[in-house]
Amino acid sequence: MAKKTEIKRYKEHPSVDQRITDTLRENYMPYAVSVIVSRAIPEIDGFKPSHRKLLYTMYKMGLLNGNRTKSANIVGATMKLNPHGDAAIYETMVRLTRGNEALLTPFVDSKGNFGKVYSRDMAYAAPRYTEAKLDAFCAELFRDIDEDAVDLVDNYDGSMKEPTLLPTTFPNILVSANTGIAVGMASNFCGFDLGEVCRTAIACIKDPAHDLLTTLPAPDFSTGGELIYDEDEMRAIYESGRGSFKVRAKWTYHKKENLIEITEIPYTTTIEAIIDKIAELAKSGKVREVADVRDETDLSGLKIAIDLKRGTDPDKLMARLMKLTPLMDSFSCNFNVLIGGMPRVLGVRELLDEWTAWRTDCVRRRTFFELNKKKEKLHLLHGLQKILLDIDAAIAIIRETEEDAEVIPNLMIGFGIDQLQAEFIADIRLRNINKEYILKRTQETAALEKEIARLESIVGSRAKIRSIIVKELEQVIKKYPTTRRTRLVTAEAVPVFDEEDHIEDYPVLLFLTREGYFKKITPQSWRMSQDHKLKEGDAVVWQAEATNKAEIIFFTDRQQAYKARLYDFDDSKASVLGDYLAAKLDMEEGETPLYALLPGDYTGSVVVAFQNGKAARFSLASFETKTNRRRLTGAYSAKSPAVAFFHPIDELTLFSTAGRALTFRANMLDVKVSRSTQGVQVMVLRGKHTVERACRMEQAGLSDNGRYRARAIPSIGALLTDEDLPEQQIRLD
Repeated sequence: MAKKTEIKRYKEHPSVDQRITDTLRENYMPYAVSVIVSRAIPEIDGFKPSHRKLLYTMYKMGLLNGNRTKSANIVGATMKLNPHGDAAIYETMVRLTRGNEALLTPFVDSKGNFGKVYSRDMAYAAPRYTEAKLDAFCAELFRDIDEDAVDLVDNYDGSMKEPTLLPTTFPNILVSANTGIAVGMASNFCGFDLGEVCRTAIACIKDPAHDLLTTLPAPDFSTGGELIYDEDEMRAIYESGRGSFKVRAKWTYHKKENLIEITEIPYTTTIEAIIDKIAELAKSGKVREVADVRDETDLSGLKIAIDLKRGTDPDKLMARLMKLTPLMDSFSCNFNVLIGGMPRVLGVRELLDEWTAWRTDCVRRRTFFELNKKKEKLHLLHGLQKILLDIDAAIAIIRETEEDAEVIPNLMIGFGIDQLQAEFIADIRLRNINKEYILKRTQETAALEKEIARLESIVGSRAKIRSIIVKELEQVIKKYPTTRRTRLVTAEAVPVFDEEDHIEDYPVLLFLTREGYFKKITPQSWRMSQDHKLKEGDAVVWQAEATNKAEIIFFTDRQQAYKARLYDFDDSKASVLGDYLAAKLDMEEGETPLYALLPGDYTGSVVVAFQNGKAARFSLASFETKTNRRRLTGAYSAKSPAVAFFHPIDELTLFSTAGRALTFRANMLDVKVSRSTQGVQVMVLRGKHTVERACRMEQAGLSDNGRYRARAIPSIGALLTDEDLPEQQIRLD
């Protein structure tokens, strides 16, 4: 009934019909633009709107120089500017705190539990329990905020003003790590050392061709670690604003206790993620050297302890763990920033140029604001100078004026001054109407005129403004000294992990069944039991000897090949079914393995026999890949179903449904470059007959191999003799 009502309402109001393109343009696009411009992407001051609103609220609350207050008070006050809810505001503040350790230069001086950026489970306390204030460092954010350095706009309900940007005296866009996901784009800034960034900004102002890497060698992270440094890679990131680099954990080995202590980890991971992965590897047997792993983080800082088994080489183990766990992780840079309301991906030099241009405007506006203040004061003092000529006349004008409203006009007429000057004079207290006071005030005129001339020269000079910016940057370096936390190590100094070096190599026996089960059995286990456990109707169709590090290729009925290493399979026994290859190798639904081969060094060739009597021979090297791809499509021709695969090649025998057999030398087939070749006709078939079986000659079990051997191909083959015919079941008629 409800559905019929809905249909009727739609028919009565056809105007609700809307094209999807109109919906996207009118409804979705405004949302997408809002997320990009007003939420997720930082601006040139290095802050997203949520950060800026929070810090400005704390500044207005007097928390720059005052005592700490409960975080709940800060969250509540911030909601006047940020309507997104108290939980989101508090999470924003947590990341800016000194206690959370997410930033190299934190902006919030915190007290209480604010969690840790390097821990997933160390949750921050509720805002009613924690306290905060602005860090003294925030003075560099708000130094010019009340001097018209930046624009102020109405908040969301028009009840108060808020700054569009914070006039940072240093390039905070590079100093503070920041990340954001918008609609159709994202931003990911790594942090840089404050001192290095300021020195680089100074150098670029003085010399636009300055080599950035000499003063800003690489990013820096609050969690420390070791950055794998590649100069070419870093230059590419600095130039394009995009790229990635690797950061690894810092560790020490204690020989006496036979344990490894990890004290610094990559910025992009957590203690719990590392411990979980190490425990998983140890439990699965992939890392047998670890006896125990635990979190020993306390008030002194981060610490992960790994107990080692006797005889373990710590360097080799850590090289392996760096490869298999988040102990070494990549940081992907995406320097996407809003410039004039438009998102742009900029390199480091472009970011510094944009910041310098913006900061230049801030200093010019601040100077112009100060200049106007000085001019206003000078203007008032000029009026006071005129009063100095005849104080008695001024007093007489005020005393003889009958109405209060006429005092200002009479002073203007009597001394030839404007309204502002007259109001200033009228507001002077009676006790100050003396020559000494007036002379002291008017003596400021010369100093003011000199200061005004200096300010006017600054406003009109780009070079002088840049000089001021440089001095302010030098003050930041001196006032807030920093030390790089992330150590740089060259790629050559990092040991290369070779997985095979850590894998034991030993002889194994391999078995593949018709139903797609695979077993890897050691000779010792095989000697103890050789009775295969198989599903009903299943049988072993392929077997071989190899070593544990060998590579293997499986061919399926979907013309696909799957490559794997034998050590990817667990050692098995004859008494178990083995690994089900369809699940192990993530095959397609219904896909079945047909054959397996050991490629070795990928020399030689492979032969595929098809039901249509054709056979294809192609180089085994065509299966060799430089990458670790597991699935290779187009492994062989799909024109006819495959009957058998052969490697290495020798004399082969084909059996047809017409009761014929044909033996031929595989080297009679030319080697083709393409794996998808349909091959050449080997056995001539008539009617609907097909090739039903193919094997090596020695496995054919024929009484006279010479009878069936072909001197040339194609050939129809020879009829099977009675003794070569397969045994048939005797029937009772």
